[in-house]
Amino acid sequence: MRRTIVSPSILAADFADFGGAVEQIERSGAEWVHMDVMDGCFVPNLSFGPQLVEDLRKRTKSFLDVHLMIVEPGRYIENFADAGADAITFHLEAEVHSHRLLTKIRSLGKKSGISIVPSTPVGMLEEVLPFVDIVLIMTVNPGFGGQQLISECLEKVRKLSLMRKERGLDFLISVDGGIHEGTTDAAIEAGSDVLVMGSSFFTHPDKSDLVRKLQR
Repeated sequence: MRRTIVSPSILAADFADFGGAVEQIERSGAEWVHMDVMDGCFVPNLSFGPQLVEDLRKRTKSFLDVHLMIVEPGRYIENFADAGADAITFHLEAEVHSHRLLTKIRSLGKKSGISIVPSTPVGMLEEVLPFVDIVLIMTVNPGFGGQQLISECLEKVRKLSLMRKERGLDFLISVDGGIHEGTTDAAIEAGSDVLVMGSSFFTHPDKSDLVRKLQR
């Protein structure tokens, strides 16, 4: 079995203290920092851009897991790569030429990721799976934190896990949305390797204990 990777999302942190948020993540033992980039078009919210990635890259050696929830993601891949992202994930729904963009991300020396929203069938990913390092299954409709996990999305995780096994592939399956202590067991059982956690991480009284329990 793979060890579960905990990827706290700084979208749920205090925007006035992102540096402090990354320090909390590092002290907890979590290996990844999840960074949700929103443009107000693909999702109804705004967050931050490559400058924050560049600034945090100077503060941490943690794996920077950048999730682009934006239209025309291909225009910005090099900006985020240059800023210091370790993985760049874009949405299948936002990019016609997904294969080309995935191979470009890898050519820049970064882990390539692709994501789908709850209404997109997992079968839509079939042709690009050999070219991905991470598949991110959104378990809520993206744009805002604090939503309840859509349980039907975990069936997509199961299907994707089976596709991975049948085809002998080795990408990671990540889940994002409504992930907290009450849903982590179900997410892991379905086949998730990476748990993106927002407010459930930053409000937890013992973050190190939380991470230890999940890294199994």
